[in-house]
Amino acid sequence: MKILIIGNGAREHALTWAISQNPRCTKIYCSPGNAGTTELATNVDIDVTSNNEILEMCLLHSIDLVIVGPEKQFEQGLTNALKEKNILVFGPTMEASQLEASKSFTKNMCKHKKIPTGNYEIFSRVDDAKKFLREQPTPYVIKADGLAAGKGVTICNNLDEVIKDVQEILDGKFKSSNKVFIEEFLEGEELSYFVITDGYDYKCLGTAQDHKKIGEGDVGLNTGGMGAYSPSKIINNKLENKIQEEIIEPTLNGLRKEGLIYKGILYAGLMINNGEPKLIEYNIRFGDPECQVLMMRLNSDLLEILISTLENKILEQKITWSENDSITVVAANKGYPEQYKKNSIIKNLDTIKVDDNQQIFHAGTTRDKDGKILATGGRVLNSTVLSKSLSVARKKANEILENVKWENKYYRKDIGFRVIDK
Repeated sequence: MKILIIGNGAREHALTWAISQNPRCTKIYCSPGNAGTTELATNVDIDVTSNNEILEMCLLHSIDLVIVGPEKQFEQGLTNALKEKNILVFGPTMEASQLEASKSFTKNMCKHKKIPTGNYEIFSRVDDAKKFLREQPTPYVIKADGLAAGKGVTICNNLDEVIKDVQEILDGKFKSSNKVFIEEFLEGEELSYFVITDGYDYKCLGTAQDHKKIGEGDVGLNTGGMGAYSPSKIINNKLENKIQEEIIEPTLNGLRKEGLIYKGILYAGLMINNGEPKLIEYNIRFGDPECQVLMMRLNSDLLEILISTLENKILEQKITWSENDSITVVAANKGYPEQYKKNSIIKNLDTIKVDDNQQIFHAGTTRDKDGKILATGGRVLNSTVLSKSLSVARKKANEILENVKWENKYYRKDIGFRVIDK
């Protein structure tokens, strides 16, 4: 099979690594890819915001299957466009992608299907939002309605800062958002819960916990994610049954009643308090950096799982996992998620051993004409380790990054602190 993977992050590098292990896979293309994916695939720099360019790429290279990493391509209708040309694609249609692309859509479904979630109000005018906020308890939770690359949420106690964020969102900070949500602050511990579904049946595809804040101890600005570990330490059979019966199944049933058959990854961001789950939000793809730790733990063949989903045979797939823990630590450019220096040289990567138990997944990297690896993005490298102990995995992941020679390197050394350092 010839496979095209869309995206250029560490998630896409991890997917490329997992897919490449299947002997049915004869060729992988990544668009646009990064310096890491060049070791396993052929990078092709096309405009991935254009369905037509992606379609032309598929026809030119006789692509058998398209795997999409980011959410944006689903919102732009790529799945619909490829299906029209009978090209296999893994992921939801534009209509079903509203689960992530529109918080209004998801919250309305929660209301109608009685899915537990936080209370909320929606605003399109700053003055109305200000009036409402002044009557609310702290901390304030503000969300952009549409896609925001994981950066559309603000949680803080300062009313002036929150009003500023509301103003920026309504002024068009995120192109996909012209409304703002003000939500109830949910107490508890976060859990990322993944399922893979053909729209009717589904199977769990692992759990994880992400670390969004830039600073150690979960302080500072929100990022796309500075690290993650899997499996979650709070999951158990009783909680998982509640998640499936109260959240996942009503969602899939609700979509079908709307005439939407959801095929792909359904990623529920949850808050767990006293054993009770509430939905924070849905994502319609693998998380980043959660995907990296899931791929390290997955014993089953990813490509076969994806194909079985597209063929409506997901229940026939046996999905097995390593019993070990996996952790990923993100190395970012200093200054991220705000301004940072680009194109600094990363050295020493070729001296670091990689195997089934430890990998460096690339994100914002590229190779120059001399073969040097440059740090071009905000999040740059993911040191990902599988070990019998989460604390040992973190120690090893941090050591790997310590040995990477790169002057602008920044990473949190406390990923997993809630369970390792308590």
